[in-house]
Amino acid sequence: MKPDSFKAPDYYNLDDLLSEEHLLVRSTARQWVKHHISPIIEAYAQKAEFPKQIIKGLAEIGAFGSYIPTEYGGAGLDQISYGIIMQEIERGDSGIRSTASVQSSLVMYPIYNYGTEEQRKKYLPKLASGEWIGCFGLTEPNHGSNPNGMETKFKDMGDHYLLNGAKLWISNAPFADIAVIWAKNEEGRIHGLLVERGMEGFSTPETHNKWSLRASATGELIFDNVKVPKENLLSGKNGLGAPLGCLDSARYGIAWGAIGVAMDCYDTALRYAKERVQFGKPIAAFQLQQKKLAEMITEITKAQLLAFRLGQLKNESKATSAQISMAKRNNVEMALKIAREARQILGAMGISGEYSIMRHMMNLESVITYEGTHDIHLLITGADITGISAFQ
Repeated sequence: MKPDSFKAPDYYNLDDLLSEEHLLVRSTARQWVKHHISPIIEAYAQKAEFPKQIIKGLAEIGAFGSYIPTEYGGAGLDQISYGIIMQEIERGDSGIRSTASVQSSLVMYPIYNYGTEEQRKKYLPKLASGEWIGCFGLTEPNHGSNPNGMETKFKDMGDHYLLNGAKLWISNAPFADIAVIWAKNEEGRIHGLLVERGMEGFSTPETHNKWSLRASATGELIFDNVKVPKENLLSGKNGLGAPLGCLDSARYGIAWGAIGVAMDCYDTALRYAKERVQFGKPIAAFQLQQKKLAEMITEITKAQLLAFRLGQLKNESKATSAQISMAKRNNVEMALKIAREARQILGAMGISGEYSIMRHMMNLESVITYEGTHDIHLLITGADITGISAFQ
């Protein structure tokens, strides 16, 4: 097992813009990843298994609901801190970051923002501590980029709701204790419902044979006449804007997380290029390798500036959905390109599990699609700058 020698690049001295709290948060998360993710992640990815023993540690570093107020068990941190934590975790593995960002942005966020005080007190402390793990059900077998076409529905039965339908490609589903489900009522209006494991008719079969996010648990959510108590309705907001608000928070975290992947691939390639000798000198001495490395650090620096400014806007509640889409799309594409270039620098060793690059590359093939596909985010920007939607 190789030691984790990762050294984060900071070409524009962005650390000077971070507060002491930000730096402490990052140091805590970075050291935790080095000691608890790096030594085990290749083995878990190879056997396609999520390492459940890390859940408590994720909670301890503030990865679950970092921006949720302390009175509900959260860390009470700002949005830049949340981004930094996602960056450090995804530097370890995108699948592990998926677990954390689903818990924070797609489960705790809607309960805090759309839920009742009773729901906040009941669920948030358990989710923040990792005692409970949550998942988010929006995507369906027939509806991915068009969530408004969802077929999952619920009926008002007087003393409860009756839920029927299915969700697909759901992170954390196989072992989640609670699911935030988006479904249409009898009038066709989208609402959020809290469905707990153990409710009759609710099942979560696991998705197997994935080539990507192999250390993340993915599954389906199936609802066969599930009786949901009326107090489990997220009454604070309805319509498609409710789940999309959650996705904005998750996409913001991904914009930071992708930088972590890019930094890890760049750092690995840089170190290898300095050590690998061909034709009597390190391959870092050759122009083509320097071109690759120089372009990598340039793109990473641009992405860092984009994410940091977006974090400032988030802290001021000024970040728009379109701005978040731009950052998610740009930074994930950037990371995927860097992973591919880094793999070439390592040559055949780049496909080996001895290095993280190929695992990162496969993971990013999912990240570039989920939480809004690469093309859909492009069209969101297009609609924003032209005022004309290409979706209809």
